[in-house]
Amino acid sequence: MKTFESLVKRNSKLFFRDKGLFFVSLITPLILLVLYVTFLGNLYQTSFEAGLPMDYIDIPDEVIDGLVGGQLFSSLLSVCCITIAFCSNMLMVQDKITGAKNDFLITPVKKSTLALSYYVSTFISTFAICIFAFVCCVIYVACVGWFLSVGDVFLILLDIFLLVMFGTALSSIINHFLSSQGQISAVGSIVSSCYGFICGAYMPISNFSEGLRNVVSFLPGTYGTSLLRNHTMGGAIKELESLGVPESAIASLKDAVDCNIYCFDKCVSTGAMYGILIGSIVLLVGVYVLINMLHKKRKAK
Repeated sequence: MKTFESLVKRNSKLFFRDKGLFFVSLITPLILLVLYVTFLGNLYQTSFEAGLPMDYIDIPDEVIDGLVGGQLFSSLLSVCCITIAFCSNMLMVQDKITGAKNDFLITPVKKSTLALSYYVSTFISTFAICIFAFVCCVIYVACVGWFLSVGDVFLILLDIFLLVMFGTALSSIINHFLSSQGQISAVGSIVSSCYGFICGAYMPISNFSEGLRNVVSFLPGTYGTSLLRNHTMGGAIKELESLGVPESAIASLKDAVDCNIYCFDKCVSTGAMYGILIGSIVLLVGVYVLINMLHKKRKAK
């Protein structure tokens, strides 16, 4: 246990001491927040105003701003929890490049202990940065329109925790097979550019074609985004209900922003979303452990 703790501390310290890597990871959520507010804020506001019955119901601007802020909030966090995990997990590959991993393996340190230390340290680093992003988003939402309850805040933190677990497991599996700086850069670029689209962060899945919607409904990240949508926008949606907005309009709004996710025309419940996300985490961690075990056996042969 002491060896494991020492490895986790070592990996975490190396990440935070690498000023370039740490600064890029820390500033990425701020850059994304500014870009989202600048380029997507007006688009979201226009779509909400067009989809709600504002001609005969007086909906305050604060509520619309709360909806926009909630959607931006969820989009930012759903992407950061995954992309930052890949960035934080670069140490696993860097240790291969520098030979540090081989140095560890010639000591009594077990390969499973080393692998688990990379996972835990990556989770700690990623979760810390995502909490920073969460605080920035909370400040932004408080400025534009606050409709979050205490329960919503705790549920958002739970969603972040699970998504970071998922992102860490996914990055651990992929990074296990990387062995050069070029491969790290290539994978990081692909994940950063593609993940936001396939998880519904940049564009709601409801805007995809039916076939593509069915495909992405099998991806766990889709449900992580939807959970964040429900918890960041739920308070503003309840405010719409109290203002007398018809249930049909509320249902259409939830469908449009992916609060409701459909798998082959069947609406997936919140409990099922949590089940899929948690199940995928367990599966990916199991695959990561299995990969390291099999690699160890091949090395022994």
